[in-house]
Amino acid sequence: MTEPHDPDDGTRRPAEAEAGEHGSVLALDQSASAAAYDPAPDKERPEGGAGRFWSARRIPAGIVAAVVLGASGLLLYDVAAVRAGHSAMQWRRTLADELATRKLDDVWVLTGASVAAALGLWLLLLALTPGLRDLLPMRREHTDVRAGLDRTAAAMVLRDRAVEVAGVQSVRVRMGRSKVEVRAVAHFRELDDVRADLDTVLSTGIRELGLARQPSLSVHVRRPAKKG
Repeated sequence: MTEPHDPDDGTRRPAEAEAGEHGSVLALDQSASAAAYDPAPDKERPEGGAGRFWSARRIPAGIVAAVVLGASGLLLYDVAAVRAGHSAMQWRRTLADELATRKLDDVWVLTGASVAAALGLWLLLLALTPGLRDLLPMRREHTDVRAGLDRTAAAMVLRDRAVEVAGVQSVRVRMGRSKVEVRAVAHFRELDDVRADLDTVLSTGIRELGLARQPSLSVHVRRPAKKG
């Protein structure tokens, strides 16, 4: 369990955890058994829902503030200098001449407008999205306490549960925000039996994570490739 933190952006790939003999990647044959588990309906879930954590995004905000402050300060200094009887800076005279003489369909005018629009859309996207995709909100047992679970930590917990199932040789857990994908290699027992045990163990493990929104579960079990 982790307390909320404030990185600048949360656009990362789903967390993954993997365990296997000798730490190697095993080649898999085509025999497979798969099952999907759907979380309990909203009306059957325990109380204590919580929304996502919002990133403070300090770096983008700091960059925008520094640019606006620098441009405003420079312009204010130039206006004050002109009011005091000095000539305007060369950059402001050049900019005024360019804006007065260039047409709206000029390539440089269109390029500048496109860049400004793209930056504006990027800032709006940052302002309207929460970020912190690696932090899964947990159920709120108390209204004044919020907790979150890192996706990598959640994947490791489920992986540790899965490797305890009889017949499982290696397992890989991919933890998303709305879905948990599990791919296991079974070297003995029937695939359907291993898959059924994994369904039971992992569905219980997901509930015990205490997440505000329980993700769905997809389990795939295969045999290791035959040597030679």
